[in-house]
Amino acid sequence: MIDLPARRFRCTVAFVIAGCLSVPPTVVVAQTAHQHPLSSQVPWPTKSGPSANGTVPTTMAGRIWKTWDWKSGQGIDWTTSLEHGGHSTPVVGSGRIWLTSATDDGKRQFITAVDSASGKVVHHRMLFQNNTPEPLGNPVNNYAAPTPYLEPNAVYVHFGTYGTARLDVESGATVWQRRDINVRHFRGPGSSPVVVGNLVILTFDGIDHQFVTALDKHTGRTVWTTPRSTDFGDLDDDGRPLRDGDLRKAFGTPAVFRRGDQTQIVSVGSRAAFGYDAETGEEIWTVRHDDYNASAQPLVYRDMVIINTGSRGAELMAIRIDDSTVGDVTDSHVVWNHDRGNARLSYPVLCDDMVIWITDSGVATAVDATEGFELWKHRIGGNYVASPLVDGDTVYFFNSDGQCIIAKVDHDGLTEQRRNTIGESMTASPAVSGDGLILRAGKTLAKITVH
Repeated sequence: MIDLPARRFRCTVAFVIAGCLSVPPTVVVAQTAHQHPLSSQVPWPTKSGPSANGTVPTTMAGRIWKTWDWKSGQGIDWTTSLEHGGHSTPVVGSGRIWLTSATDDGKRQFITAVDSASGKVVHHRMLFQNNTPEPLGNPVNNYAAPTPYLEPNAVYVHFGTYGTARLDVESGATVWQRRDINVRHFRGPGSSPVVVGNLVILTFDGIDHQFVTALDKHTGRTVWTTPRSTDFGDLDDDGRPLRDGDLRKAFGTPAVFRRGDQTQIVSVGSRAAFGYDAETGEEIWTVRHDDYNASAQPLVYRDMVIINTGSRGAELMAIRIDDSTVGDVTDSHVVWNHDRGNARLSYPVLCDDMVIWITDSGVATAVDATEGFELWKHRIGGNYVASPLVDGDTVYFFNSDGQCIIAKVDHDGLTEQRRNTIGESMTASPAVSGDGLILRAGKTLAKITVH
């Protein structure tokens, strides 16, 4: 047992390391018992929340305290020290907070579960050990960037090429795992899993292979795999990809678009976005674009999906999905395109009928979600990786300089209300539990009080 320090506000937390697990690249299926079933509530199942658009659930609207002090503990229920870092956003359900982490060299990757009420660590163990992980090749990413997906009875954990697993939410035991789905990420993994019905959807956009695959969520077996059909247009005179394929990679997490009896997976890769049939993996439509490094999950708004295409010259575009959205619809179904000043790392969010985002350098922008015209632009300052959080007409912006900027927004502009000090660099996006705001900042996990 190893005890790590915890700051005491309402509790003292011991960080306990359980067993370690090293596995070969094969499917492992285990049986686990449920002696003490947990609550079925999952208030924050993914990075972007239950609505997949960065919005606080209606049951929590207006309840988060807007004033807190990291040093004194004012407005903070508890903080817990974490052994290792990661960009993954905490997911919350059944009274527990789940998050992944990794050593700086990527040789060990972990899963941690924390009791939401007390901050006590319930589970912490190494899931994957990697002898020679590929260097990250950039100062931004790390080896625990993908966010888990949480259901009432399972948490799906993904580290890209290094492994994927389903865990039992009560015991933390591995139900199944896969280590044989591999690409060269070149800049580290980033795509998070999504669950649709009985399928876990995984996205792999490496420099060598680019595809989307679906696993049976109960067994981990592959159900379908669909390669990207993209014409990257990046071959040199010798027929080899430029920059070793760097222009082919992306870090995107797909959105789920339901229309009638059909469910589509909307996935943004390098140079193109796609709609796939969730059940079969069949490619339904594509929209070409000029960028790479796409990471933001698309937003679903009415009969459209709103995508961010990725790199510093990223476009934000809305694509209409109806019966005629079939094949290459680049010239026919793009409803609007905001082609400059878009976010690169932080996800856009929906605030009523506005799309709001923050750039790396701290410029917040809002556009009309229906027609795409710009409503306002406001320089907040700071550096941003984490995505904003929307609570009614209030938006929380969290920067990597250790600040949270809270602002009121409407069609006329942004009015800053308060700046709270976080105390550490925040690159993971915020999450909301049934009784608090969950922040992962550096190697600290904290819960902010609610009314």
